[in-house]
Amino acid sequence: MASGGDIIGTLQDDLLQHILSFLPAQQAVRTCVLARRWRHLWKTATGLRITGGGHEQEPTPVQDLREFVSHLLLLRAGAPIDTCELRFDVVSDDDVPRVSLWIRHVILCRVRLLRLFISRESPDLGLYFYVDNLPLVSRNLRILELIDTGLNDSFLDFAACPALEVLVIYNGSFVHVRKISSKSLKRLAIVDSSFNQHIRTRIYVPSLVSLRLEDNWDRTPVLESMPLLMDAFVRFIKESVDRCFYSDSWDCHNEDCQGCYDLQGVNSHECVILKGLSEAENLTLIDEHETFIFRRDLTWCTTFSKLIVLILNEYWCVPTDFDALACILEHSPVLEILTIHFFSKGPKHKVEIRGCCNAVESSAAISEHLKTVEVKCNSVDGEVLKILKFLGTLNISFEEENTLVEDRWPISS
Repeated sequence: MASGGDIIGTLQDDLLQHILSFLPAQQAVRTCVLARRWRHLWKTATGLRITGGGHEQEPTPVQDLREFVSHLLLLRAGAPIDTCELRFDVVSDDDVPRVSLWIRHVILCRVRLLRLFISRESPDLGLYFYVDNLPLVSRNLRILELIDTGLNDSFLDFAACPALEVLVIYNGSFVHVRKISSKSLKRLAIVDSSFNQHIRTRIYVPSLVSLRLEDNWDRTPVLESMPLLMDAFVRFIKESVDRCFYSDSWDCHNEDCQGCYDLQGVNSHECVILKGLSEAENLTLIDEHETFIFRRDLTWCTTFSKLIVLILNEYWCVPTDFDALACILEHSPVLEILTIHFFSKGPKHKVEIRGCCNAVESSAAISEHLKTVEVKCNSVDGEVLKILKFLGTLNISFEEENTLVEDRWPISS
């Protein structure tokens, strides 16, 4: 280094190609002018990132990339790609088939991680870029990440993707999707996405280990059996249409109720989500706007035979009889840790009340393995005291010295 030598030039070609894979494609191509040796290195870089150039954070409009990407893919001559990220705006209907062709070309290059962040502005289709209605075929694809993507049944049938293990969908559209299917998938996350208002999408992923369904819209999807499931996080928000405005139940006997009756081709006696989650070891169930799915599914008395850690929110603690909480505890025979977030999202809670199960006088209504119970909240009010009193009827005791609080709370209450 003291002599001012070319340190980077001493690296082997495969290492340089790996380094180039982290650059936006526009910058990687520009390295061809550095020296004769660099002229063709970019063509075999293991990563392809077609995004905004330089330090730009916004996606580049696709019309500005048409010629560049077409020449780029042609000159790469089908060289293998490990990681590919396509991030730009599709602004015209003419660009949709072109972008779809680029995606299919990348698949043929044996890509292992594919990330699509392609948005559009269409009077008819909104911001979603709809992928073509053809199956995805790849023996190499392992991770697929989709952002702002419109989807369909054919694309989400991953029978021809035997290596696919991770699927992440953010702000996706499942309006036209009746089924998601993959025998190889191990991790699935669907966040802030819209489903159909009149049908339930079925999810068939028997090898799944980790599941995250968070803040999705319209109808809750049906989860089929997942015997290998370990961790699951499910949270409902107000955009779900699985709500009844006439009663607290899921069957109000009012045929004008959109939440209870506006469904097509659905078995009314079918468990929607809890049966599919019944094999989980770590489970978080949160409902922030009184969706009836959890209460509805509890009528089937699903047993959580492997559940060790359970996290719930205040939804499970109303009405005052605590039927929902009592039911899920009764059907969790090996539960060890129970946490209830009462109007407190954390991670820093003002009050953390800790308790334990009385080993001598344990209740038959809860797991004999239950070791720790936590109630996390912002303040100890009358509603929290009702929870503590109910848990006390199950021989769960709370000691003041084991409680982290900002202010003392009246145990005698």
